[in-house]
Amino acid sequence: MAIEKGKVPTPIPNSKKPVNLFYSLDCEDLALKVAARCDHIILQNIKWRSFADGFPNIYINNAEELRGQHVAFLASFSSPAHVFEQLSVIYALPRLFVASFTLVLPFFPTGSFERMEEEGDVATAFTLARMLSNIPISRGGPTSLVIYDIHALQERFYFGDEVLPLFETGIPLLKQRLSQLPDANNVVIAFPDDGAWKRFHKQFDNFSVVVCNKVREGDKRIVRVKEGNATGHHVVIVDDLVQSGSTLIECQKVLAAHGAAKVSAYVTHGVFPNQSWDRFLHKNESLEKAFTHFWITDSCPLTVKAIGNKAPFEVLSLAGSIANALQI
Repeated sequence: MAIEKGKVPTPIPNSKKPVNLFYSLDCEDLALKVAARCDHIILQNIKWRSFADGFPNIYINNAEELRGQHVAFLASFSSPAHVFEQLSVIYALPRLFVASFTLVLPFFPTGSFERMEEEGDVATAFTLARMLSNIPISRGGPTSLVIYDIHALQERFYFGDEVLPLFETGIPLLKQRLSQLPDANNVVIAFPDDGAWKRFHKQFDNFSVVVCNKVREGDKRIVRVKEGNATGHHVVIVDDLVQSGSTLIECQKVLAAHGAAKVSAYVTHGVFPNQSWDRFLHKNESLEKAFTHFWITDSCPLTVKAIGNKAPFEVLSLAGSIANALQI
């Protein structure tokens, strides 16, 4: 093609490069949704088997065909029993002479154990970050690591230079859902503590905000409203994760006492150990009207399978966001 002197040719846009996506067994449903969002994402299979002694016997299908290809793995560490077998695959895939390797770990499970309060405490957030920082370098360079709403922002500094962490958030999914509510103009965002406010308040600049905190009274820790007005509003409590749910329940009671018309909740990671999600179901008479909505993402697949969309729960899928993160 002839090009006139002094003129820069118009660049031809590159098409998206295909990405081979492997996944853990727990993440199969999410992987299917991710692949459905983009034609360039090709699902690949792994044979997850075990020897008689319980240790993994794993086989990566089409390993030789991965040379020079872009490869990703969708992991779920929400079950400690499956971490070792997934790490085995995560360490093996970059060594197959792949063009690039991306690890998508929606939930960084040890994120809430990031500091020591006394000598002898083990900061397992740092331990897991070190393990992921030792993923072998692929042909194309360091591993890209995608994590959603990590518990403490300073944890990004726990990772070594051998990986390239990309910290994503599920908040855009919540904001899109809030815009669809009949009372969207009456929504106020509440944070259960100062930590949640620090993590998320800049993403809610167009919303009025209520901030709660915990104060100690004798042997008890009491939730109080620190600032903001809940009266007459649909108040949505926002946090990164939920375990037992006790803090959310106490916040709901305080917000209702301060005149909130409705109270809902959002967390990116619905951990809910020991089926603690059950206490929020609308079958529970004591909480029948406590939470109008409870939004979670599918970062913890075992929780999603357990609760489905039982009221008040609604799952906001990360599939579209993950598909975008995998574009090359």
